[in-house]
Amino acid sequence: MADVLPVKLLERITVEPGKCGGQPCIRGKRMRVTDILDLLSHGASHKEFLAAIAYASRLTDHVVLTGA
Repeated sequence: MADVLPVKLLERITVEPGKCGGQPCIRGKRMRVTDILDLLSHGASHKEFLAAIAYASRLTDHVVLTGA
């Protein structure tokens, strides 16, 4: 079971050429892994970290139109 956890967590990271300059991001959030590391390295509190995640989530919550 311990071997499964890291793989499951890594599934939450995506790399897409047209998204955030092709940098690794949290799936569905448009928040780069480097942004999270930067927050942590500068001593962001738990609340600040969660606020940043919530903000990124709201920015990506938009209607997607597709052509027929």
